[in-house]
Amino acid sequence: MDVLLQRDDRIADPWRAVALIAAAVAAVELLLLVVLGGALIAKPASGTPSRPEARAAAARSAAVVKIHRASAPAARLPRGKVAVLVLNGNGRRGAAAAAASTLARHGYRVSGVANAPRSDFTRSLVMYRRGFEGEARRLARDLGIQIVGPLDGLQASQLHGAHAVLVVGA
Repeated sequence: MDVLLQRDDRIADPWRAVALIAAAVAAVELLLLVVLGGALIAKPASGTPSRPEARAAAARSAAVVKIHRASAPAARLPRGKVAVLVLNGNGRRGAAAAAASTLARHGYRVSGVANAPRSDFTRSLVMYRRGFEGEARRLARDLGIQIVGPLDGLQASQLHGAHAVLVVGA
């Protein structure tokens, strides 16, 4: 007896549909993981400090830079008369001494070299005593430093006669 076997396509079609749906869901999940992973990797590289106190200090410094750019006085003293205290704020051995020699090449007088109270400064900055903002801004411009502000955390008596303080960051 010859029986013609017929193929039943009704069984194969639901399986294919389920496989296509599962592949589409997996593709969407992969896309989301790639986007989230890229965002997490890019965030630390953006230059924003990760610790809360470092973020707050960076925000204060940025605010100081914006406020004082509008009315920057001119420097009254020549470079040779401006005394600068250099503080190592990045923890690398010899960073302050290297910065002091750069200052001397620019004609500034180095009044002292020491370690900053903290060693987690991500960027270099210049701070100034009252009345020496123009000299500090010129110093920052000579060295390519963008953050300039009044003394923060230091007393004038701790400066050893310096007019400005250079904190060397990373």
